[in-house]
Amino acid sequence: MEFFGHIIDGQEVASVDGATMDDVDPYTREVWATIACGGKEDADRAVAAARRAFDEGPWPRMGYEKRQALLHRLADLMEEHADELAMADTRDMGKPITQALHDVARSAWNFRFFADHARLTAAETYPMDSGHHAYSRFDPAGVVVAISPWNFPLMLATWKVAPALAWGNTVVLKPAEDTPVSMTLVARLAIEAGFPPGVLNVVHGYGPDSAGSALTANPDVDRITFTGESGTGKIIAAAASRHLIPVSLELGGKGANIVFDDADLDNAVYWAIESIFRNAGQVCLAGSRLYVQSGIYDEFVRRYQSAAEAMVVGDPKDPSTQFSAALASEEHFTKVQSYLDPAALGGGRIITGGVGEGWSVQPTIVVDAPSDAKVVREGVFGPVAGATKFETEEEALALANATRYGLNAMVFTENLSRAHRLSAELRAGTVWVNCFFIRDLRAPFGGVGESGLGREGGTFSREFFTEPKAVVMQIDPAR
Repeated sequence: MEFFGHIIDGQEVASVDGATMDDVDPYTREVWATIACGGKEDADRAVAAARRAFDEGPWPRMGYEKRQALLHRLADLMEEHADELAMADTRDMGKPITQALHDVARSAWNFRFFADHARLTAAETYPMDSGHHAYSRFDPAGVVVAISPWNFPLMLATWKVAPALAWGNTVVLKPAEDTPVSMTLVARLAIEAGFPPGVLNVVHGYGPDSAGSALTANPDVDRITFTGESGTGKIIAAAASRHLIPVSLELGGKGANIVFDDADLDNAVYWAIESIFRNAGQVCLAGSRLYVQSGIYDEFVRRYQSAAEAMVVGDPKDPSTQFSAALASEEHFTKVQSYLDPAALGGGRIITGGVGEGWSVQPTIVVDAPSDAKVVREGVFGPVAGATKFETEEEALALANATRYGLNAMVFTENLSRAHRLSAELRAGTVWVNCFFIRDLRAPFGGVGESGLGREGGTFSREFFTEPKAVVMQIDPAR
């Protein structure tokens, strides 16, 4: 059984106290690896290494071109080790291997994009009439703590780590305790690529009273970026506020998927399946609230149910599997299962799906659940979609915005004016029209309400991971 340690100051090490934790494959429900379990001392060691690498090391001083070359070299190595990285996420959280391979490609692209973006993005000049010249600089902020979730262990970690490194920061990453392996492998590859010691550190452990809380309380940290559950995000923001550490929080969602009667039904059904059953619904962006206009409701639900029941459910390590037969952990399975209890359904009916064998919930569709039902209001974070009928555009908009979350929404219509109207009025950080999960890494990404704080992506990542600075120079003493 392989051991995965912390990566601190360019070395893979055990915890100071020797503590370990088991890594369980949710499909087999067997331990497949042993992981170093860190505490405060391990977290502080990692922050000290990152601080030293930033204050004294070459990384923030080597310039964009050299950092770009190293980040591209890391992306090359990730692509060479794609099968190993993908299998790590599949064994850690039950993601189908074909989807995990897609995540590896996206993760390598995160490094390539931000390496190029940092080098090519222009600063600004400000013409002045007083014999002076003003311009902006974007210098690295310092030590970045990144805390990543278990649902996209590799892709969402690299979404944070890549821009932080590209802009010259040093990083301490704490992966989710359930999915620690893939980013440990990436940190090993970073050492192989030639990253200086202390630039990319990975610390494993739990959150409260463990490595996570120690990282967010450390005054030597300059930025904290977190993706995860809304309640945890509030705790992190409170901890960071004690030292006025800026935070970026991408939190939970309860995405609305609105299908109008003029939509391309085949396209709408395809994306409705993808938006809730991909990754077994364990996606912050999942379209779990499905609103369908009354004229097509019956036909849409019929097609939707057929498509859900046609999905290939099986072993996530099998390339033919479309839907994993296991959720990410026993704890998470128990949570998702609770939303299928009669009390949570509030009178709604399950027309397909339900609890399967082991830690699995099948692709599940609920109809007739009232808007105040627990399954409709709360983030299930599983393969459970609630279908609701609506009559007018105004009603659909009101239903979609009736949530404390605001991460994303989807609109399916062939009416261009309606698409623009709803995109403007929906309370969400991202609106997809006639598609889902399509990203441009230059665009802002984040949510409103309890879906988060701040935006990342393109220049929005630059604003967060740097300290923008104004420089004003006198160029004509006579004036």
